[in-house]
Amino acid sequence: MSRASRREFVGYLASTAALAATTVVFGDEPRQSRDGLKEPVLRVSKRLEPAPPAEHPLDQAITIARDGLEQIQKSISDYSCLLVKQERIKGKLMPTEHMHAEIRNEKVENGAVRQPFSVYLRFLKPEDMSGRQVIFVKGANNGKLVGKEAKGARKFFGAVWLPPEGLLAMAGQRYPITDIGIENLVAKLIERGIRDKKNDPTGALTTSRIIPGAKINGRKCTVIEATHPEKKPWFDFYIARVFIDDELQVPIRYAAYSWPTQPGGKPLLEEAYTHLNIKLNIGLKDEDFDHKTKFRQQPA
Repeated sequence: MSRASRREFVGYLASTAALAATTVVFGDEPRQSRDGLKEPVLRVSKRLEPAPPAEHPLDQAITIARDGLEQIQKSISDYSCLLVKQERIKGKLMPTEHMHAEIRNEKVENGAVRQPFSVYLRFLKPEDMSGRQVIFVKGANNGKLVGKEAKGARKFFGAVWLPPEGLLAMAGQRYPITDIGIENLVAKLIERGIRDKKNDPTGALTTSRIIPGAKINGRKCTVIEATHPEKKPWFDFYIARVFIDDELQVPIRYAAYSWPTQPGGKPLLEEAYTHLNIKLNIGLKDEDFDHKTKFRQQPA
């Protein structure tokens, strides 16, 4: 599906739901914190459109994801956003984390890396993480991330270098910093979709649907939802939802749930990543990922 046809399709679905909009919350109720940061507000339409006929229930989702990844790689060099993350670690749902993120996508020309994948994070919430800063640049610092704490005894250590997949860097995390970002998210969704198709070649254990008219903090989105009603060891999740911003044409939220612990019970949130206030192609430079200067800057 081309970008133009996908825009037409998404626009059509969104328009058909405009008169039927109501509020359904996928997760926690929205709440306003004292520092003005908002949890994602998710509003969807009651009218649900099934995915158009396809050879496999996941075919359309994979096609859209592949088109989206191609577009991201062609047109997005870098961006900043408010990243809101929540993960279940060893069976426990961890507190929601809020962080300011600046990310550069890797760019390769003639086989050479012109712009390395680069990440800067400044944690805002929860309170015990507030002020923490982390930088990772692929191919730099001997492959290590560099971090600096702002609270507790660790702040006196200054900058520290850690392997991204080491025990300290991975404490309380499902994935390493090397996996962060919209481009990596889409690539992993494609990989997961292809694997699920391989494990369920007939599509008998998979359903999918398109949900138009969703909103995240006022931004209109179309949701692609995939479900595996029957729990199998080769499926990672019961339900996975990807929220595609209708204007930006990039996924701004991904949420996945595991199977209910009891028949008729609610699915359990396993992981959710929401990108708010995205600003694309802001012209990030090497110095924006230099810890020697970045860690000294006062946050805006």
